[in-house]
Formats: sequence, structure tokens, C-alpha cells
Amino acid sequence: MLSHSAIIHRWHRLRGSDRFAECLRVLLALGGAIAYCLMSGQDDAMVSLMLGVIACALAETEDHWRSRLLSLLITLGCFAGVAFAVEWLLPYPLVFAVALPLMTFALVMLGAISTRYATVAGGTLILAVYTMIGTDSPTPSAHWLSQPGQMLAGAAWYGVLSLAWAALSPQLAVRHALARVFDALADYVETKAALFTPVHGLDREALSLTLAMQNEQVVEALNDTRVVLIDRIGMRRPRGATAARLQLYFKAQDIHERISSSHYPYAELAEAFYHSDVLFRCEHVLRLQARRCRQHAGALRLHVGISPLTDARAAQSDLRSSIDALRKERPAPPEPLLRSIDALLRNISAIQAQLENETPPMTLAEGQDSALQNPGPQSIGEAWERIGSQFAARSSRFRHAVRLALALMAGYIVLHLIHPLHGYWILLTTLLVCQPSYGATLVRMLQRVSGTIAGVILGWATLRLLPEAPWQLLLIILSGVLFFAERLRRYTLATASITVFVVLCFNQAGSGYDVMWPRLLDTLIGAAIAALAIYLILPDWHGRQLDQVLSNTLRNDARYLQQVIAQYASGKRDDLPYRIARREAHNADAALSGVLANMLREPGRQRRGNEDLLRFLTIAHTMLGHISALGAHRQAIACAQARDAVTLAGNLTVTQLQQLADALASNVPALRQEDEAVQSATPRSDGVSDDTARLVLGQLSLILAQRDRLASVVRDIRTE
Repeated sequence: MLSHSAIIHRWHRLRGSDRFAECLRVLLALGGAIAYCLMSGQDDAMVSLMLGVIACALAETEDHWRSRLLSLLITLGCFAGVAFAVEWLLPYPLVFAVALPLMTFALVMLGAISTRYATVAGGTLILAVYTMIGTDSPTPSAHWLSQPGQMLAGAAWYGVLSLAWAALSPQLAVRHALARVFDALADYVETKAALFTPVHGLDREALSLTLAMQNEQVVEALNDTRVVLIDRIGMRRPRGATAARLQLYFKAQDIHERISSSHYPYAELAEAFYHSDVLFRCEHVLRLQARRCRQHAGALRLHVGISPLTDARAAQSDLRSSIDALRKERPAPPEPLLRSIDALLRNISAIQAQLENETPPMTLAEGQDSALQNPGPQSIGEAWERIGSQFAARSSRFRHAVRLALALMAGYIVLHLIHPLHGYWILLTTLLVCQPSYGATLVRMLQRVSGTIAGVILGWATLRLLPEAPWQLLLIILSGVLFFAERLRRYTLATASITVFVVLCFNQAGSGYDVMWPRLLDTLIGAAIAALAIYLILPDWHGRQLDQVLSNTLRNDARYLQQVIAQYASGKRDDLPYRIARREAHNADAALSGVLANMLREPGRQRRGNEDLLRFLTIAHTMLGHISALGAHRQAIACAQARDAVTLAGNLTVTQLQQLADALASNVPALRQEDEAVQSATPRSDGVSDDTARLVLGQLSLILAQRDRLASVVRDIRTE
């Protein structure tokens, strides 16, 4: 038996889950639909109503209630048009075979406008297939408008619940988005801490690669939070709870910049301070800060306060004492090492101040400083322009739209050739399995097939063990809720639960056993069609995009560095241009990580130098860390001579990065080694007395060293 405290703890974990609110809405919506059908005696409408609920929930976005009302109207409009068109055209197979790919292509291209429209388009396509599946029902509706109307009613019912939820809890999505940011930061800080372990034989290259991969999660969480905040703020000045969340978002950005900083090669630090406790203390402080990040995430989810963390302050004080002791040693460590350790301590102290809310609040009245770049279109013309820009063979969205359209048309032809009854599961599987990339499609195919097999077995066992309708209705609701709870984390389990949902739904009309084997067979057929489509129809191999992705990474790093260097002359300011440059550099780093992860799952002949590319990612992330270190220590340099030296060296470094980016983009040979020796001359700090300038020049020399390593890796990739 669980104790009272354990039950309370589990309830808090459940209530603080990101999926809790959506699952509760689905629970209420499905339960309400079933209750209505039972009380009104309209059992034949039950399946259509529930399918409408699920489709609307899949098309939902985390918007403010005003934006969600607009999204709901757009969703219902798309649902109505597609559902009635499918019901009207389905009796004419030849016409429908032409209309289906055209509709699919149009909806996928609609997603080019923004993430919101992409989500609505995906839900609309699912509802289109649900409408087809409704024709498999053994108790078809008397009128051809009945089933689309029932699905729309289910979608509207869920939409009303979602709208009311958003109005009653306007800050819930913001809090959960920020909680995901701090969870991702905690994972990143934990890995960063491991790099400071002064142990011989530690595989720091593997840790650096893990760090680069985890940076993708942090960047994704920050981007999601920015979109949610923009939706809440709109054109208004942020105030109240929204202003507080915006300030917390800016703090998370600052922590990310600081924790991703790299002040010196970690292997050299470990070797130099092997007999000192300073790196162990750095590691200890960082692990405490990772724990603090998790506490912030938990407090945001549960909407509670956070207790002071005295251990971190004591550990930070011990670290400062350890560094002071290093300076008193005879002989003392080299000055560049001590300067890097001092900078590291200042950075850790700044992170701690942010986590303990000791930094002064940001002045949100400073217009540009509190502005966020809105990723959505600002006019109808811009929306059409975004769609038009995707009509190109090189566009990943265009290729996916063509591929999915042809795959669904092929699936429709196959279902008529094999078995029209229950054959629309082929289309649903193809739609859900066919992803924009080969690797994602392969993973989704395996998850879908294994989940369907498990679901069919569980569905059969459920019908045998629980033949009574009341228990089955309860399981219908629970399996639907479980699908939404797990669909973003464990897709195999989600597929198994939705398969049980389908079997039990059809069993209410007496055909539960009849739908099992067609569901399994059609899943295999649909998965095979999706796999063939991703391989044969405009395959979007990431290896072919590699040079552009690598070039984009370096180009954005150069822009970020340019913004940083300018502030050593003018003074620190977190204005919009700076934050855009910083975000785009991290976005490019995350995109490189995602491209390499997808490429490693592609067929062997499509890959290009796997080990070299992983080296490129590790080096590129390390270089971004050196730039971030410069960003973390921004301040105006008072001495004119030192300021000029920093500006000159910084502009030289920016030029070197841009030259390598241009060489990659234009597919010309990378610089020769003898050219690099001349062009990547190390910035000298001789004669510079300003400590800040010496730190900057040291970091610039590390950036140029990483740039030369990248050029060497590029040569290795091209010679394979």
C-alpha cells in the first residue's frame, strides 16, 4: 500500500505533467460524447463523435484563448470542407483518386505559413481519413451529411472545452514551456559538469558530442517558449504574469549562453589542474546548479514557490577560495589558465545569481530590449509569399507534399485492388508513417507496426475478458486518453492504445473481431507504401544538403561573433538584433545536430564521412561555446588601444569564418593548410594591459584554432 505522502507526491507529479491538461480535456470530451449518445439513444453516432474529438485534439495548438478561437474556427472550416468533400466524392473512385492527392498537397503546403497552420493541416488530413473509415461502419448513416456533421460536432465539442480551458488557465502553457526549458538546461548542465572531471582516460570527445546533441533540445524548448510568449503578448506591452514569464525567458536565454560557454580546452584544464581540487569544485557547483534548474522546472509546473539553495552558495565560496589558493602556489600556473579559471568563476557566479533571482529585474519599458521576433506571418500577403517560396524542387516541404500525395494515391489504389472493406487503414498508416526524412519514417514505421501488433493482441484479450459494454466504454475513454498521454514520448505505446480504442469502438457496432486482422494487414501495407515513397519519390537525402547546412552554421556563428565584438566597443546590451543573432547561431547548431542524426539513419550509400561529420559537429559546438563565452563577458573596453586591438582581431576572425562558409556554400575547395597558417594568424595579446581585452583575444585565438580544425575536417570529408 502506498503511504499518504507517496500518493500526494504522485498526484503532484501527475498534475505537473505537460500532458495532464490535454489528457483531462480528452477524458472529458470522450466521456461527454459517450454520455450524450447513451442518454439520447444515438449509439450509431458514437464512433463519429469520438473520431471528431480526436482529430480536433490532434490539430490543437498551445495558443491564448483569442488565438485559439481563431485557430478553432480555421480548424472547423478545414474539417467541414474536407469531410463533406470526402463524403461527396467517395462514391466516385476515379474522381476521388485525383482529388485525394490534390487535397493532400494543398494541405501540406498550407503548413508553410506557420507551425499553427501545419498542425491544423495535419489534423485535417487525419479527419479526412477518419471520414473514409466511417464508411466501414456496419451501421451507416441514413443521410450522406450525417457522418461529417457528427464528426464536426465532436470536433466542436472538444474545441469548446479547449477554448474554455485556455480562458481559465491563460498562463498554463507558458509555465509548462518554461519548465521544459529549465529541464533541458538541467540536462545540458549535468553533461557540462562531467567535462570538468579531472580524470585520465575520460572520453571528452564523446561528452562534447552529447553536449552538442543536448543543445538541440535546449534550443527547441527556447523556440517553443518564444512562440507561446509572442502569442500571449501580441502587440501589447507585457504586464503582470506575462511580464514575469518574459523576464524568466530572458534569464533562461542568458543562462543558456553562459552555460554553453567554453573558456579553455577541457582536456588541457584537466591536465594542468590534475593535482588541484578546483575542477572538482567546478563540477560540484555545476551539478548543484543543474539540480536548481530542475527545481525551477518543478515549481513552474506546480505553480509553487522555490526554496533557497544554500549548498550552492557555500560550494561557490569554496571554489573561489580554491582559485585564490592556486594563485598563491609557487610556481603559479600560467596566466592564461588562471585568466580562464577566473572567467569561469565569474560565469558560474552569474548563473547562480540568475538561478537565485539575485539579478535586477529587466526593464520591460525599454521597447526594443523586451521585443520578441514574431515568427508568424504579419499579413495575408506574407502568408502567400511563404507558401510560394516553397514551390521549388529543393524545398523539403514541397518534396514531402508531392511524396505524401502520391503515396496516399497509391494507397487508395491498393485498397481497391485488395479489399475495400476496412482498407482505409492503409491510408491512415501511410499518412502517419510517411515523415519528411528517411530516418524519421523508418523509426515511425517500426513503432507503428509494433504498436499495432501489441494493440491487436490487447484488443482481442479485452474482448474476451470484458465482453460487457459498460467496461468497454470505460476502456475506450482510457485508451483514448493514454494515446494522447504517450503520443509525443512513446509512440509505440500510443499506437497500441489507439488500436485498442479502434477495436472497442467498432465492437460497439458488433464488428470488433472483424476489424482486427484488416487493421494489422493494412498497417503493414501502409507502412510499406510509406517506406517505398520516402525512398523512391523525391528522396530528401540529408547528405546532399550537407554543404549548405555546414555553411549556414559557420555563417550564423560569424554574425553572432560580429554582434558580440561590437559590444566590447559600445557596451553590453541584450537588444533584439543581438538576441536574434545569438538564437540563429544556436538554431544553426541544433539544425546541424538534427541533420547529422537523420543522416546516420539513411542508407549507407547516402552517407558522407560519418566520423568526420560527428567531429565537425563537436568542433562547431565547441567554437560556438567560445563565442558564447565572449557573449557572457561582454562589457565596454575603456582603453582605446586595447579596444582597437579587439575590434581588429574580432573582424579578422569574422572574416575567416565567412570565408570558410563561402567555400562550403559555393562548393569550392577549402583553404589549403599553408593558406590557413597565414590567414588564421593567432591574435596576440602582447602589449595589451587591459584584462578584458586579453581575455577576448585569448578566446578569439581559440575560435580561430577551431576554425582551422573545421577546415581540416571539410577537406577530409571531400576527399572521401
